[in-house]
Amino acid sequence: MTRSLKKGPYIDPRLIKKIEGKDPLKTGVIKTWARACQISPEMIGFLFGVHNGKTHVEVLVTEDMVGHRLGEFSPTRKFTKHGGKMQKELEAKKKEAEIAAAQSAKTATAEKK
Repeated sequence: MTRSLKKGPYIDPRLIKKIEGKDPLKTGVIKTWARACQISPEMIGFLFGVHNGKTHVEVLVTEDMVGHRLGEFSPTRKFTKHGGKMQKELEAKKKEAEIAAAQSAKTATAEKK
């Protein structure tokens, strides 16, 4: 459910105060816990450290992000792979094949010289 238009977007006043009058290129990471804060056009170009419950995930705000929430770009859950033992074996074979291909390419370029 979206926020009422008469209320306007929720933008954390402390966050606006932190970026007010600053240059996005010279300012470092701005740490914030305000995941519900909506991204406004004034925030474009700034680098925010959005807290995900454990660490601050760096989010560079671009034009496409305006209107979204800061929390959308800082996932709170870590995905672990599906598959188990069989999947590990397949990934190991794939990695070995990549290494072999890289070595053969390296020797081929060495022979041309």
